[in-house]
Amino acid sequence: MRPEPPDAARQGPVTALLDATGMFFKSSRDAFPGAGPADWAAAAALDPGSVGPDGAWRLDFRCFAVADPGGTGWTLIDAGVGPAEGPGAPWCPVPGRLPDLLTEAGIDRRDIHTVVLTHLHEDHTGWAADASGRPFFPDARYVVQSAETAALDRSDPVWSWVVEPLRAAGQLHEVDGTHRLRPGVTLLPTPGHTPGHQSVLVEHPDGRDVLVTGDLLVHAVQLAAPDVAYAHERDPATARASREKLLARAVERGAVLATAHLTRPFVEPSGSPSPA
Repeated sequence: MRPEPPDAARQGPVTALLDATGMFFKSSRDAFPGAGPADWAAAAALDPGSVGPDGAWRLDFRCFAVADPGGTGWTLIDAGVGPAEGPGAPWCPVPGRLPDLLTEAGIDRRDIHTVVLTHLHEDHTGWAADASGRPFFPDARYVVQSAETAALDRSDPVWSWVVEPLRAAGQLHEVDGTHRLRPGVTLLPTPGHTPGHQSVLVEHPDGRDVLVTGDLLVHAVQLAAPDVAYAHERDPATARASREKLLARAVERGAVLATAHLTRPFVEPSGSPSPA
């Protein structure tokens, strides 16, 4: 039996791995200027851990490992904030703890055959490669929407840290639209936060499905009020539509949400707690 890693929680085949925790560089109200008093009250009730001093936003930076049926390997969803010298260093709480958490969970890097990047922001790609340009997961294909790489500015540090070395290694796999990775794991385009943002549906035949949201849902205020825009969404109207569609799909399927930045890894679409 695998040991349960510290700072981890599990929902069926999906294990949450807490790479880092820290304060955002903007207050919560600056990050979500359209939210009203009732929205903030609801958000504080849904995720009290996110409420920092003087309106600060405390958030987690989380990755998810999905076990193959029969224990034959793993899919990793997102690659965290990365090492101290990674592209997230200017604002993320680096270094992250993902390598140690994987070891403690009994997951060898070479057993990860697929890394899904929900999008190409620094706090989701930090452990994709190392400072020498080597893929951190040597036997994995890294899967991203082609719309995401097409929209990424070549001067963005993620381009040189992630896209260039993974392409050079032949390990970057670009897909278009809905894409089934394997039976039970499907990539769902959810654009708006970035042009090629994607979420992940993990089906669980003996339990509840899990929808990994990426940054479609970055704060509980967007769970309480899905129409509230985040200041760093590339296209707020598209992000809103994607968020509302995914939340409706979760309700329809009875799925649990797996969140990257809320201080609870698994939540109900309604915001009520979900047992790990």
